[in-house]
Amino acid sequence: MDVFSHLASGFAVALLPLNLFLVLLGCFFGTLIGSLPGIGPINGVAILLPLAYALGLPPESALILLAGVYYGAEYGGRISSILLNVPGDAGAIMTTLDGYPLSRKGEGGRALALSAVSSFVGSIGALLLMVFTAPLLSQFAIKFGPSEYVWLMIFAFTCLATMVGSRPIKTLVGVVIGLLLATVGVDSGTGVLRFTMGIPNFFDGVDFLVVVIGMFAISEVFVLLESWARNDLKITPIGKSFVSMADLLHVKWVVLRSTLIGFLIGVLPGTGASIASAVAYGTEKRFAEGHNEHFGEGDIRGLAAPEAANNASAAGAMVPMLTLGIPGSGTTAILLGALMMFNITPGPLLFEQRPDIAWGLIASMFVGNVALLVMNLPMIGMFVRLLSIRQAYLVPVIVMLTFIGIYSIHGDSFDLYFMVFLGVIGFLLRKLHFSLAPVILGLVLGKVLEENLRRALSISGGDWAILLNGPITYGLAVATVLAVFAPLIMSSLKRRKLLADRAEVEED
Repeated sequence: MDVFSHLASGFAVALLPLNLFLVLLGCFFGTLIGSLPGIGPINGVAILLPLAYALGLPPESALILLAGVYYGAEYGGRISSILLNVPGDAGAIMTTLDGYPLSRKGEGGRALALSAVSSFVGSIGALLLMVFTAPLLSQFAIKFGPSEYVWLMIFAFTCLATMVGSRPIKTLVGVVIGLLLATVGVDSGTGVLRFTMGIPNFFDGVDFLVVVIGMFAISEVFVLLESWARNDLKITPIGKSFVSMADLLHVKWVVLRSTLIGFLIGVLPGTGASIASAVAYGTEKRFAEGHNEHFGEGDIRGLAAPEAANNASAAGAMVPMLTLGIPGSGTTAILLGALMMFNITPGPLLFEQRPDIAWGLIASMFVGNVALLVMNLPMIGMFVRLLSIRQAYLVPVIVMLTFIGIYSIHGDSFDLYFMVFLGVIGFLLRKLHFSLAPVILGLVLGKVLEENLRRALSISGGDWAILLNGPITYGLAVATVLAVFAPLIMSSLKRRKLLADRAEVEED
């Protein structure tokens, strides 16, 4: 009953007129920020942080505003991903795999509505898990050391291998390209420059957003230009702007599984929405073994899974920040800095010393997610109208948004040239029928894998046995092996059954 009384006091804080206005404002601007390519929740929260401090808002109000921007941006990232094949942020990469094909079929409204509902269920489900299990999960997160993260990344790679099951070699090549990009920069262990070609801009490594926008947005521009040159441009049909009850019933277990996966991965510090959505997508494709032939071509399960996991991980990342003072993602690291600015120390005592802030923030997330669903569903028709814009006008808009987004990161024109170069590479890969998602996720997972592998081997003095040093590592290792061999076993059993059925027919 203590939990319910604390949550009730949190709602009393969140529903104050000022805080209610701020959470609605944050959700609205967060949605706009998330829909712009290259900005994303991290930059959105960072931009508004000085403003929230300068306005002299109370600590709980400032944090509610910034949190509203955070999960509003997680919602907004799906808009450009589904309609234009341009991920708004890292977590929306997986959404493009099935969201954009649905849009090209004239089902953009259906896709946006389904993603909004999946995101809402994922967020609310994760918030309920956070309320009732936060202390227990925070203790579990502490036990994750470098060895556990290494196995988690390997498991994510095995899930990644199922994304383009009919083209495993091309998936592997895409992952290798991403891993190669992850090695550019200063070696964290020795300080030696790697593959920088003497270019100072590469000393800090390849910027993730530059790669994402170049590979997806600029390559999409080249695809549109190619269609224009061939006089083959077609206006995408708008179609219906709602999701049916049959669709929701079809994906109900997908959303629930992905919510749990996203929340658990979000709780682990340093993971984030990109990893959660990739694991959820790969898991659902395995669950749909034998019925996954439409994944990557506009399957609603492939859209619902990453959307639910994406938003669930955003709530999960709040758990270590509030209970341990450890940021679970880049955005929560900025929120942690906001707490420090107001002389508030997050950690186990936060819920006892400042319950108005802790529970007020949690309650505001419930309010904000309801507000996002209410705001976004009626606006779907307006979003989908983007598809009726002539490509002659749409291409310059995409180029303008991407250039502004990338230039705003470092203010360096080199990023723009490199983005265009990557766009050419992405265009060529798409012409060769490569999926771009493995490239991006290889870049993300490769950095985390290398850092934690180096850390683990440094702790053990080079002894590889440290990778199997406890029940968590053994569990992840077994899960990885099962993920690798389960499809082979299933296909073998199906082949045997098919041969047995054929033999029975011949006997008859």
